[in-house]
Amino acid sequence: MRFFHFSEMPYPYIPEDYYERYGSARVTLPRSLVNPHLAHDLYKRYLDEYTFASEAGFDLMINEHHQTMTCIDVSIGVTASALIQRTNKGKILMLGYQIANENPVHVAEEVAMLDTISGGRILCGFVRGVGMETHPSNVNPVFNRERFYEAHDLILKAWTSGETFNWEGKHFQYRYVNVWPPTFQQPYPEIWTTGGSDKENIQWIAKNKYHFAVLFAGFNQAASVFDMYREHSREIGLGEPEPSRFAYACLCYTAETDEQAEKEGKQLWWYLKTKEPYWFRKPPGYTPVSDRKKIFQSGTMSAHREATWEQLKEWGMVIVGSPDTVAKRIKAYYETTGGASLILMNQAGFLPHELTLKSLRLFSEEVMPQVKHLGEEKKRETIGL
Repeated sequence: MRFFHFSEMPYPYIPEDYYERYGSARVTLPRSLVNPHLAHDLYKRYLDEYTFASEAGFDLMINEHHQTMTCIDVSIGVTASALIQRTNKGKILMLGYQIANENPVHVAEEVAMLDTISGGRILCGFVRGVGMETHPSNVNPVFNRERFYEAHDLILKAWTSGETFNWEGKHFQYRYVNVWPPTFQQPYPEIWTTGGSDKENIQWIAKNKYHFAVLFAGFNQAASVFDMYREHSREIGLGEPEPSRFAYACLCYTAETDEQAEKEGKQLWWYLKTKEPYWFRKPPGYTPVSDRKKIFQSGTMSAHREATWEQLKEWGMVIVGSPDTVAKRIKAYYETTGGASLILMNQAGFLPHELTLKSLRLFSEEVMPQVKHLGEEKKRETIGL
């Protein structure tokens, strides 16, 4: 089983009544609320925690968002560059590049450069971006999906073509494409992406044999979409995917006892409570009408924001407890989903630095040894050993 340490690098020092005063945690929240000195301290702290996690045996996962208090990591290329210099082992998963809203050729160049500097430590993540990203990017959400697919195809050709080429697509046009330097890993770094229950998207991911991450959906929902991936993979003759190809992200906190973990770990809850209007999250055209209809009918538009702490733990959106309890929940995750990669948000909101480091240390020393073998037997089966 693979374990990734993850933080969205939040800026939590916002008035509690921000939603009533400003209407959203994203897009329109006033920049004047940010103290640059506090932001400076937070960046240093988050990079220190990533460095500690790498030394403790975690791989690292980073992402980027824009115009939000939940994530002041606005450039994963910058963050990856800093982590390459601070760490010397493990992988750095860049999940991810919002390629529908970006310059695909620049993404291809940046990943190749970072992969070369790191000596092949980069895992490359392509994402459509959450609905809120369409507003600051000023890209029509109706075209988000087709822009994503076109950008993906352009980037892969840029990495694999042996000669300069021109690209005349529907959404992107370039007279000369010639990525210098090429990627260190050949033909290119391992590719990851994210998604929900969109069948078309899942089938596209399975066809390309990409690593698939489900974020904060609960064990049962993750199991459902992983099974969709497996089913399509078998249908088109690609066989059974390896367990490590399936990843799941959740909040995680480990302490000496269950009681202590409950008390301290609840400081992570802030992240799941942040709010923004529905029209920011789901702009018209970003998702198919059929999916929007299901969301409205199910009443799950903001289920995690309205859930109790006990419900979040039951669903698997939060894993918290003593080392033995955390290991037990990870085993339950594997038994439910068959996925053997975990992206653990070990820091979110107001959890203090020293408690974050304690949680990382306890997980590394007392949880990993109990669960790192999960998926290995299934992996041997899928590769015929």
